[in-house]
Amino acid sequence: MEKFTGKTIFGQVAIGKIFFYSKEKQQVTRRKIDDAEAEIKTYEAAKEKAIEELGSLYEKALKEVGEVNAQIFEVHQMMLEDEDYNDSVHNLITTQGVNADYAVAVTGDNFSKMFAEMEDEYFKARSADVKDISERVIRILNGGMDMGSLKESVIVVANDLAPSETVQLDKEKLLGFVTELGSSNSHTAILARTMNIPALIGVKISEEWNGKMGIIDGANGMFIVDPDEETLEKYKELLKEEEKARALLEQLKGKDSVTTSGKHIKLYANIGNVSDLASVISGGAQGIGLFRSEFLYLESDDFPSEEVQFAKYKQVAETMGEKKVIIRTLDIGADKQVDYFNLPKEDNPAMGYRAIRICLKQTDIFKTQLRALFRASAFGNIAIMYPMIISVDEVLKIKEIAEQVKKELDAEGIQYGDVEQGIMIETPAAAMISDLLAPHVDFFSVGTNDLTQYTLAIDRQNAKLDDIYDAHHEAILRMIGMVIENAHKNGIWAGICGELGADTTITKRLVDMGIDELSVSPSMLLRVKKAIREA
Repeated sequence: MEKFTGKTIFGQVAIGKIFFYSKEKQQVTRRKIDDAEAEIKTYEAAKEKAIEELGSLYEKALKEVGEVNAQIFEVHQMMLEDEDYNDSVHNLITTQGVNADYAVAVTGDNFSKMFAEMEDEYFKARSADVKDISERVIRILNGGMDMGSLKESVIVVANDLAPSETVQLDKEKLLGFVTELGSSNSHTAILARTMNIPALIGVKISEEWNGKMGIIDGANGMFIVDPDEETLEKYKELLKEEEKARALLEQLKGKDSVTTSGKHIKLYANIGNVSDLASVISGGAQGIGLFRSEFLYLESDDFPSEEVQFAKYKQVAETMGEKKVIIRTLDIGADKQVDYFNLPKEDNPAMGYRAIRICLKQTDIFKTQLRALFRASAFGNIAIMYPMIISVDEVLKIKEIAEQVKKELDAEGIQYGDVEQGIMIETPAAAMISDLLAPHVDFFSVGTNDLTQYTLAIDRQNAKLDDIYDAHHEAILRMIGMVIENAHKNGIWAGICGELGADTTITKRLVDMGIDELSVSPSMLLRVKKAIREA
């Protein structure tokens, strides 16, 4: 029996046979070919099959993890259609007389290196995507196995897993996965949490484990290979306890999120798209605490029109009925780059021209979104939330623009509802002057991810700093307490929409601080409800 430590992505137990997955890329060899035209046709057929596979993956991901997480496969389809990429493959086959899989491997390496060397974080991230699409085509050319063809239930062990490899796995056969590379903020990690798959990263792996029994201990960040009988029985009992706990959680559906002292906590859900609504409703959320409207912009090739936005917001409002839907105005910038915004290159984009700063500079974009939001409010219980606030002046400017929009709608005879307007507390500045901000807004929602990043001076995208990125830091908790206190003094409510809201180890302390609302991913709703009811 051997034990290995790693970083937990989704903290549950998995027990099963280990399947060691290695990518076909390592098997590519250069060969001379006689018929370049025939080889190009072979490549084109493999490329079309890859695009078809990605289409199927998109549909599968759409059902299992929502539209936001599924979009990566649409991006991969577009990359396979890229003219420069295909010209490179064709050119290598024609001029060097080499086999198609070698031409794809060389093209993939060249393009991946080109993206990796770019300064722009968005384009740097495309480096991994180029590798992913190239390896897919190579696998098809070589007749290799895809990750959807597992014959039995296994724990997958790999050097790394691309998002496409994670999603295409049959969930009924995937017990969990363990990788050597990756970060807790990667696409694959996010998908694992969304799909409720026990997973560890940062484990030193070995191909010799293939076929042996393995145990993922997500709670303790441990992977056990070839366990002895006593250890195996111990974890089988833990697995049974987890299954019982899940069954008990299901019984909480329909019950109030009320503490032992009788205080009701609003339990809302965070979503990124209309397709996520099914999981919100099935999880029993009392409303939506964070609708990330920027994904409407990320999905588009140009600025989404007022009508396009109105249709989406109206659909969410109508679906949720009387339940509150808090829509965050666009939070573009930092790691969420959109080409058509033509944002300037920045050395530190997380602290740069982003979110409300764009809205207050480019008010035409802002007013278009506000018009759509106010119009949609006539069809449900919509509230608007503004991100990245640092001053009272910003809030006053926002309210002035909102009033202009309402006057325009009045003049046009367009109805709108009584819309609550709140702000995100995600900068230390906003937390420290929350007493001054509170009289001007209807609610606070603490974005703990960025608040932690800015307060601790830690880039939350940097995997090397994962071990010191601590949302439980006393400075963060004191700020949250201050924000809640200042909200209540001014007669408004305060909630949390960052990941700390789903951390059940801190729920009781948040309740004791007086938190009014927690907004979490749909998969965490019942667990957080249980923690609230026990607080």
